[in-house]
Amino acid sequence: MLPNLLATRKGRLAAFFALYVTEGIPLGFAATAVAYYLRKLGVGPAEIGAFVGSFYLPWAFKWAFGPLVDVFRSQRWGHRRAWILGTQLVMAATLAVLVGVKLPDQLWLFTAILLVHNTFSAMQDVAIDALACNTLQEDERGLANGLMFAGAAVGQAIGGSGVLFLVPYTGFQATYFFVALAILSVTGLVVWPMKEAVAQAAGQAAGQIGEQARGWARAAGEMKAFSVEAFKSFLGTRGAFAGVWFSLLPAGAMALGLSLRSSLSAEFGLDENQTAQLEFWSNLISAVAMVAGGWLSDKLGRRSTLFVYLGLMSLPAVYMAYVLERQGYVMPRAPGSAPVDAVLVSALWATTLVYNFFLGLMYGTRSAIMMDVTNPKVAATQFTAYMALANLAIAYSATWQGAAAEAVGYPKTLYIDAAVGLLNLVVLLWIRPPKAGEEEPDSAARRARWVCWGLTAICLAWWAFHFAGNHLGAAKGIVNTFFTVGFVAAALVLLAACALLAREAALRVAPWVALGLLLIYARNFPAPLGRWTGLGTETMQSLLGYLTLGVTLVAALLLLRLARHRWDELTQA
Repeated sequence: MLPNLLATRKGRLAAFFALYVTEGIPLGFAATAVAYYLRKLGVGPAEIGAFVGSFYLPWAFKWAFGPLVDVFRSQRWGHRRAWILGTQLVMAATLAVLVGVKLPDQLWLFTAILLVHNTFSAMQDVAIDALACNTLQEDERGLANGLMFAGAAVGQAIGGSGVLFLVPYTGFQATYFFVALAILSVTGLVVWPMKEAVAQAAGQAAGQIGEQARGWARAAGEMKAFSVEAFKSFLGTRGAFAGVWFSLLPAGAMALGLSLRSSLSAEFGLDENQTAQLEFWSNLISAVAMVAGGWLSDKLGRRSTLFVYLGLMSLPAVYMAYVLERQGYVMPRAPGSAPVDAVLVSALWATTLVYNFFLGLMYGTRSAIMMDVTNPKVAATQFTAYMALANLAIAYSATWQGAAAEAVGYPKTLYIDAAVGLLNLVVLLWIRPPKAGEEEPDSAARRARWVCWGLTAICLAWWAFHFAGNHLGAAKGIVNTFFTVGFVAAALVLLAACALLAREAALRVAPWVALGLLLIYARNFPAPLGRWTGLGTETMQSLLGYLTLGVTLVAALLLLRLARHRWDELTQA
């Protein structure tokens, strides 16, 4: 009989460590093992970057899963336990389905299935965090959070290094079962014998009164409340508003922590075992640095230490770019097309390990400083939204870096990444808790209008980009990525405005326009969609182009109306 780990202090700490391992496994598998394997198969950095970027997208919208986890409950299986069980089973099942997918020919289908997989992984994260909030004692939470982040790092090592260690012996497809079994081992040993507190289960009966329609209505109501609270809290103070930009901008240079590193490993001639060793030591160093960075920030101050950490993250990227230039290695090359260059391999090892040390120092400190500008009255809502925006930053960074590597080469991509990673140093100067009486009454309304004017300009700029984008040459794909970020931001603002300004008749179409802004991400995949529908690539590309023009025009008109609105609602309780 397996023990209920939630019943004891040590058991709870072990349980949440293990649960977070299952969150790290998919990320390590996709961003490291799959990215490396795809590059070995000849898939270009742009496609790999788009793959890794799409893998992070569900985490940018995990806030939407919170109301579902809160509302839909099971008396038999437990509230959060039922969600964790269900999501882990789906995660394992989707990995098993991948065995029938042929790479690289069906990369689009592979990406779609893994997107479903990671959507349930993000949903699991919401359920695990909710269980932690309701289960951990106050004096356990600090240590538990440290162990949870460490568990995620261990999971990434299992999904990345573990898979690559196995590939020479089993082949790549067989490792799908290894990853699925790693997740199911936690399901069987930790989640299955788990029992939530009786008091918690007793309070769940109200959520099971009857009809599914009522449950969905409650969930929709909670999503609406989330949108309103997050929108108000983001605009409420100067520090909170700066936090939005701080979250949306990359957290320092990112290229050496995403798919670009895996692409270089494959091109430099590192085999699966060597790449696995590199990733293993990287994750270990990062986990240790997370603890050290948080401890130093408590002692020396969060803003000052984070300023240093973010700045240091650009140094390895600059050095790697310099070495690549000096060795004449600029554009991507087919793996195995050139002899192994010991200088490049050594530089990759050195920069990766140093980068992951600085990344670890930054990680926990960045989360802590976002808590400083979070309104305590809506702490869960605002902080969750900040973390969602941070995941969106990871997604678009992976995408543009892959496109840039093919367009301008690795050195310039790394130099650009290093420069963009420093932008947050400017924003960091504004990240501080508000002082009493510091804010003017109409500050939030003024910020709302600025945001709407800016998003209106982005939507209208798409028209110029659509008809004249080819003049940008190699930079077209990179610019397209940043339009995607603007469309996502516009969708979120429209949803929040629709909830806050419910009496505005013109905004009744806003939810549908917001959905359209999210769905036009499909414009990046005309070829697979053309094959799937039978319309062909050119016809599908034309249809998606017209759809994007129409959606952005309607969105611009709605945002223009919001830009001229007084926004008195933001100052009302």
